[in-house]
Amino acid sequence: MTLSFEQARECVLREVSAARPTPATEQVPALEAAGRVLAETVFADRDYPPFPRAARDGFAIRAADVPGDLLVIGEVRAGELYHGSVGVGEAVEIMTGAPLPSGADAVVMVEHTEREGNRVRVGRTLTQGENFGAQGQEARSGEVVLHTGQRLGFAQIAMLAMVGRECARECTSVYRKPRVAILPTGDEIVEAGVSPERFQIRNSNAWSMAVQVGRAGGDPQILSIARDNYESTRGLIEQGLDADLLLLSGGVSAGKYDIVERVMADLGAEFFFDRVLVQPGQPLVFGKVRGKFFFGLPGNPASTMVTFEVFARAAVELLGGAQEAPLRLLQAQLSKDFRHKTGLTRFLPAQVSADGSTVTPEPWQGSGDIAALSRANAFLVTDPDRESWAAGDMIRVLLK
Repeated sequence: MTLSFEQARECVLREVSAARPTPATEQVPALEAAGRVLAETVFADRDYPPFPRAARDGFAIRAADVPGDLLVIGEVRAGELYHGSVGVGEAVEIMTGAPLPSGADAVVMVEHTEREGNRVRVGRTLTQGENFGAQGQEARSGEVVLHTGQRLGFAQIAMLAMVGRECARECTSVYRKPRVAILPTGDEIVEAGVSPERFQIRNSNAWSMAVQVGRAGGDPQILSIARDNYESTRGLIEQGLDADLLLLSGGVSAGKYDIVERVMADLGAEFFFDRVLVQPGQPLVFGKVRGKFFFGLPGNPASTMVTFEVFARAAVELLGGAQEAPLRLLQAQLSKDFRHKTGLTRFLPAQVSADGSTVTPEPWQGSGDIAALSRANAFLVTDPDRESWAAGDMIRVLLK
């Protein structure tokens, strides 16, 4: 079955979301949870901020007393408490992050004051609540601050630290990484450490897929190379089905020795699609066999990289407990004119500028050109019904 890019993406998301088992969980220290998917709900252990907190250096005052001259009765720094109270016509010098003294209802920035001795002049009006954060305005005690299914990036790890979720007190529950078997196929493939004959190529696809699987939150397990015969391919496929997801590279085109689909059919596989209208990567297979999902990725390096990133990555993320697996497409301005044949959604090597505003197609020699792929930092994404873009036009971009 041949599907469009959008139809194939929707198929992967629908099938994996509907049939995935709930992953097992494990307890890890907060720092080891980075990049993992949270398997519990995390609550605030107290109000945040836990006190009215100054947002500026200046003076804690009563808004009703300004403009005017005020008596400075003390000072409070971050990490301290002021034990007195701000009365009529009084001010307390305060530093950013310090608790607001009792009686004060605003902070005037030091730039807006003139001080002489123990007096400070404020020449402007203020409103109650200005320049300080109210207690609990970020999160109330007992409020949910992190949800099950969130991937834990640096901000989420900071939140875990903020609410005291470290193993000295309480570890963090995360979903176990899905085990992803990577099966390269082809008589022409040799391992990366081998000196190849003129007619052989090194096993780069397994390496790139292992990195992509790891970035998606999976545990990559590279299998031996399957040779282009039925027995070798079937034996290694059955081994790969012990994992949570099986990724094959090569053997899915229409050649005489492309036998992956035949082996899968003999194993009773259900095929959801076997061709997608994209370039590179049209002969992409997605299915399910013995309760496990599998992808047959085309063997050319660019095809393998693109089809993993656009389709298989979503399966890895969902099997790892993520609630959703969005494809992060951006818009950037083309730096020069660009044309392509219509009919396919194309993912072509490109360079996005440092500020992310412009994109330039990277010259390449087709889907085997790893050198071009290594120079690129993104894929330019074309519309299948549009033939040309002019310099300055906006176009979709998928960052690597």
